[in-house]
Amino acid sequence: MPAIKESIELRNNYDEISSFCHKYQEPVIITNNGEEDLAVMSIDYYNIWSSRKELYRLLQEAEDDFKNGRTLTKEEILRNARMVLDE
Repeated sequence: MPAIKESIELRNNYDEISSFCHKYQEPVIITNNGEEDLAVMSIDYYNIWSSRKELYRLLQEAEDDFKNGRTLTKEEILRNARMVLDE
């Protein structure tokens, strides 16, 4: 579960929040006037999150293709692979 901090803490305790993000690899939610406003995370965690998001998008695309009959036979896959390898 992400930590929650007031916006003033981001200004006053940047190093502490940065250390937390790097150590626990999770975002810190920053609030403004009691309302959630931002999510702050380490760049390493952002890269992991971004990669997962892309993977989920590709999996959804593959599932949609399958559901809509946009598939290839084994022979078509092998033919395409040979074409790529021959290039």
